[in-house]
Amino acid sequence: MTKKVAGLNARRVQTETKPGYHCDGNGLYLQVSSTGTKSWIFRFKSPITEKTREMGLGSTTTLSLALARERATLQRRILLDGLDPIDTRKASRLERKTAAARLLTFEQAATQCIAAKRHEWTNAKHADQWTSTLKTYAYPVVGALAISAIDTAAVMQVLEPIWVSKAETASRLRQRIEAVWDWSKARGYVDGENPARLRGHLDKLLPKTAKVKRVQHHPALPYGDINAFTQLLQMEKGVSPLALEFLILTAARTGEVIGARWGEIDLHAKVWTVPADRMKGKREHRVPLSTRATEILTALKGQAEPRPEMFVFPGWKSGTSLSNGAMLALLKKIERADITPHGFRSTFRDWASERTAFPNETVEQALAHTVKNQVEAAYRRGDQLEKRRKLMDAWAQYVAAKPKSVASSEF
Repeated sequence: MTKKVAGLNARRVQTETKPGYHCDGNGLYLQVSSTGTKSWIFRFKSPITEKTREMGLGSTTTLSLALARERATLQRRILLDGLDPIDTRKASRLERKTAAARLLTFEQAATQCIAAKRHEWTNAKHADQWTSTLKTYAYPVVGALAISAIDTAAVMQVLEPIWVSKAETASRLRQRIEAVWDWSKARGYVDGENPARLRGHLDKLLPKTAKVKRVQHHPALPYGDINAFTQLLQMEKGVSPLALEFLILTAARTGEVIGARWGEIDLHAKVWTVPADRMKGKREHRVPLSTRATEILTALKGQAEPRPEMFVFPGWKSGTSLSNGAMLALLKKIERADITPHGFRSTFRDWASERTAFPNETVEQALAHTVKNQVEAAYRRGDQLEKRRKLMDAWAQYVAAKPKSVASSEF
């Protein structure tokens, strides 16, 4: 029995057993949905799986019967070659997608790479540092190039101008370009060897960084001047001077101090416990607090009991900590821009080495340095808290004493 369908050749149309399907012949069907929408379907037996498959060709609103027949004819030609039309179409779409992806610029790839890696970085500043380095040195040279066009010559064009003059920056820049390229390769945007890899590649073209790099230590205050400096510091008002003095007394890093929260402080036990996620070595660090360090905390605490999540050294905006540059700004204000907050760790280290007999292991633990020797690290179980308490008390006494009245300490 035949049934007329608008626009179809009635002589070639027959009612299908499948509801809503109307055959035009040679595998072409008009599909009418329960809501009344109409589309063209090509039904065929896959030469690969020998199963019947259905391939959508398009809606009747955009594809006429004549065009639908042409498309069905194209699919039958693919079948003659022993290929599955659906698999062939998927492969073609993937190829076009890959070709388009290869036009992704280096800057676009880097932006996506940074966004993907942001979740693995514990410090939010890493994303800013990556972006800043690439924006300053890489984007002006290769930012607009397709990521697939980045080769050794392009990488060298970025690195060579600063490889010697800014060795540390250039080394980090190379690592970031290498990471962006590896990310792009994992996404299928590029293939082959990474043009920014160092070992066995760029190390044959560029001078060794160890020979051109000069380690620049943070400018530090001589330990003999520490008393005069802290007296000057105590004349200043505000949170920054207290934070800097606390940093000096604890030999801690800037980020550890400004990120300190009241929940980490035990005034009764006189211990500050810095959680692992805020430590450079990713290990919890207990800091014994001297009397003066405790006095600073008591002054900041005031009459009210602060909530555990509140910052010990708050910023000017509610709920924020002291900014990363606050101590640097303070040093500039008191005309000591020649030194840095981090340099006070060197001041403490020099004092401990030259004026005391505390074991090197105890001093290194006070600085929360990572033990590079794996055997030594395996046997070092405790954190020598009580030994370090004596060390930090001695340091606090030295900081508070007049230089002439400080005799050589032997502990």
